[in-house]
Amino acid sequence: MKVKKLDTDILIIGGGTAGCYAALTAAENSSASVLICEKAHIKRSGCLAAGVNALNAYIVEGKTPSFYADYAMNDAAGIARYDLLLTMSERLNKVTARLEKMGLVILKDENGRYAARGNRNLKINGENIKPLLASAVEGLENVKVLNRVNIIDYAMADGRVAGAYGIGIEDGAFYVIRAGAVLIATGGAAGIYKPNNPGFSRHKMWYPPFNTGAGYAMGIRAGAEMTTFEMRFIALRCKDTIAPTGTLAQGVGAKQINSLGEVYETRYGLTTSERVYGTVNENQEGRGPCYLKTEGITPEQDESLMKAYLNMAPSQTLKWIESGLAPSRQNVEIEGTEPYIVGGHTASGYWVDTNRATTLKGLYAAGDVAGGCPQKYVTGALAEGEIAALSMLGYIRDNEPADIPEEDIALHIAEAEKFTGGNNSLFTTEQLEEAMQTVMDSYAGGIKTNYRFTGAQLEIARQKIKQLVILSGRLHADDPQELMYIYELRERLTVALSVIAHLEARKETRWHSFAENLDHPEKSSEFGKKFVNSRLENGEIRIILRDITEGGEPYEHSDR
Repeated sequence: MKVKKLDTDILIIGGGTAGCYAALTAAENSSASVLICEKAHIKRSGCLAAGVNALNAYIVEGKTPSFYADYAMNDAAGIARYDLLLTMSERLNKVTARLEKMGLVILKDENGRYAARGNRNLKINGENIKPLLASAVEGLENVKVLNRVNIIDYAMADGRVAGAYGIGIEDGAFYVIRAGAVLIATGGAAGIYKPNNPGFSRHKMWYPPFNTGAGYAMGIRAGAEMTTFEMRFIALRCKDTIAPTGTLAQGVGAKQINSLGEVYETRYGLTTSERVYGTVNENQEGRGPCYLKTEGITPEQDESLMKAYLNMAPSQTLKWIESGLAPSRQNVEIEGTEPYIVGGHTASGYWVDTNRATTLKGLYAAGDVAGGCPQKYVTGALAEGEIAALSMLGYIRDNEPADIPEEDIALHIAEAEKFTGGNNSLFTTEQLEEAMQTVMDSYAGGIKTNYRFTGAQLEIARQKIKQLVILSGRLHADDPQELMYIYELRERLTVALSVIAHLEARKETRWHSFAENLDHPEKSSEFGKKFVNSRLENGEIRIILRDITEGGEPYEHSDR
């Protein structure tokens, strides 16, 4: 493989929401060189690729940052870091104003104030939100963007993250990137579990299918401390289209009802996980299908919903048009998705300090990969990108870059060339991916088991996933695109093993459906005060229980 060596002050892995804003912040506060590596294209990459119709994290008039932090802490049933929630919340309105200056259309009321949707959200026309962010980044002199480069691992030197390795999907080159500091902002993990829709439509899912948990996997392999992978996220969505339901619930006040017309949402609770659990339970007990009640809404609300979904999930608008039945004439059937690992909605991800530094020196995390701070959404990811960027600038002022060992470079090149060498694989990457999803669906709390699991099932899942890890080492790629698919599968398998370990370690059911442990069906007072963290040591996952910290005092790593 042709080797390309690059140097930069700051390397940002992932050109999505957090990555773009971190680049903007670094460029505007220093002359440091910034390199963004994006495996897709920065204009339409990350969770914002298709657009959004609301900003779900905002401090509306009359509320405070602590109000939002308290809401997120309550929704997570107490398993969250208040210091992270508060420092994020304090920046939500600032980054929102910046988005508007970039050209984002935020809807206004008759008095010219932002049109709020509930106590924490703003209505927007957000189809072009990612191109706006990308354009702002591409116009900066000291920021360079490498599109279509897939980062596969961190480069370690002198006990720190000294850069990263990547493979050019179009040029086939092997990239060795030395950096003064590294930000991981790659997003969470989809595709670990079998999705709602089979076959050709399997990528019609809630979370982007190209987010494979790469950032998680690189951290796990490097020995970073990770947190709360057992708090999986399961989205409540419109059936078949997998379009968002919050637009219906908050936009027109649609209630969750069963086939008997009974409102059941208040029977189970209104947190995110309880809304999913209630729907699962109503179906199990024979009162399904379940719906969001839209019959009887006004023509104006019909039109508003049609337009809103065009900004985020046009398939739902097309479904209404094709059926000839507007939402006012037909309730919208709902279902839960497969589980995802995503730190923007739950607390899953890297264990970071208040400044978003991970336990690996020289590595910072922001957005969906940063753990401990749920309910961050778009604006929270921007806020974390800003916090991490400012922290990295301080780090590179005090630390010289480290040289990446040539022997480590050679090992990573050899691994890549092994996959592109002789073709003696008995399986394809797609076959192993489907096998992984079947295992997780059947034994680790997927849709098939109504998100429920036992310790015995998790042990079976662990053994089967370990077998697939071995088989994945024998796969073959004919070109760099296929090589990327192999690395993506291996990333998912790495994350799957951590998810299994975390689900097993939390001996309680703190979040119905998100982690429905049939061996421990009730909440535990002991685990209600603990984070379940983990670190890979000598090839095995070691569980670490850490205390929930009170208040918003700054947190620093004490043992990294």
